[in-house]
Amino acid sequence: MSTSISALTPYLPSDNALGKSSLPDQAVELNKLSAGLMGQISPITLATLSQYMSVINSFYSNLIEGNATRPHEIRAAQREEYSDDPIKRDLQKESLAHISVQQWLREKSPDVDTIYSTAFIKELHMRFYQQIPESLWLIKNEKGDVVDKVVPGEWRTCKVDVGRHIAPDHEDVNDLMEGFCDIYHSKKYQGDRKLIAVMAAHHRFTWIHPFIDGNGRVGRLLTDAVLKAVGLDSYGAWFLSRGLAKSSVNYKALLATADAPRQGDLDGRGVLTEKGLLGFCDYMLATAIDQVSYISHLLDLSLLRKRIDAYIQARNDFRVPNMTESLKTNAALVLHTAFIQGELERAQAVELCAMPERSARRLLSQLKKDGLLSETSSKSPLRWEIPEHAEAFYFPQLTPEL
Repeated sequence: MSTSISALTPYLPSDNALGKSSLPDQAVELNKLSAGLMGQISPITLATLSQYMSVINSFYSNLIEGNATRPHEIRAAQREEYSDDPIKRDLQKESLAHISVQQWLREKSPDVDTIYSTAFIKELHMRFYQQIPESLWLIKNEKGDVVDKVVPGEWRTCKVDVGRHIAPDHEDVNDLMEGFCDIYHSKKYQGDRKLIAVMAAHHRFTWIHPFIDGNGRVGRLLTDAVLKAVGLDSYGAWFLSRGLAKSSVNYKALLATADAPRQGDLDGRGVLTEKGLLGFCDYMLATAIDQVSYISHLLDLSLLRKRIDAYIQARNDFRVPNMTESLKTNAALVLHTAFIQGELERAQAVELCAMPERSARRLLSQLKKDGLLSETSSKSPLRWEIPEHAEAFYFPQLTPEL
């Protein structure tokens, strides 16, 4: 028996159910917090943060799927320093593939018309899988026997069970995904419903389970792209995956709960449970609010200045691993101002050093050598950066190892 798109109903919780919930207020709060964060940082700083956070997002999104490759191991792989263990090496490459797709999304900056198309969703999957070792394309059963193989960018061609959920027949996937793209296209929703629809779509994508493997990571990358496209401009400085990974048991349980069929007359008018969808959307919005609030606090100007000072003090106490040179305390104002503005003109940087020009240029050269500032040419502005040795001081508790 074929599965029609109506099997996904309710597509969104009803107006009556939403009116009794906190979801509309949460959507408004998320928009407000995202806009506030954009007011905290310059576009150049946002670009630097987004590039840095792509490693953090890769770590957490892959962690949800069982790949525990740590950020320092991912950064080592970016330098082409791989583990001798072939399994760990493959997982490092999987993390790099996730980062590469994020970079592609940043450069492409797709609009909602592009995102809500089956071609785009297939391309997300293709770009991810084409960059990971073929050993990770193999689908194994509980005994470890190979039973199938991923075809990058193609819908699955067999039936699958996801926990207790029996996914729709593979022959219906294309029609379901076409319907999914039409129903959840963000231009159909206004105000608070726009973000609620994004969160509901995240579940419905996993319910369809369009690919034989990779649905979790592709689904989160898809949600990343949509949240940016619908106006959360600060998205990239923060990501949902960190919050989802930190509460992954709850995340997976709520996904499963929303898979359930309607539970009687008090549970909406769709095929699936409205109560379960409400609970899942509530969790997703609350997680997003928590993450943007966390990053906003982390980037508070006065608090960041204190952490920059603490980093310099640690340098001078020789407590920063692999850094053997002390650092003039004058560097703190230079680095803090570079964070605020995103980059500094060289004359301004020299002035901020508050020392003779020759000494100032020597300090700036050290900051560039240490990766705390960067340049594109000998005359370009100096851009604020986040080198690996400063991570734990700049962004404590961002990941378990920082």
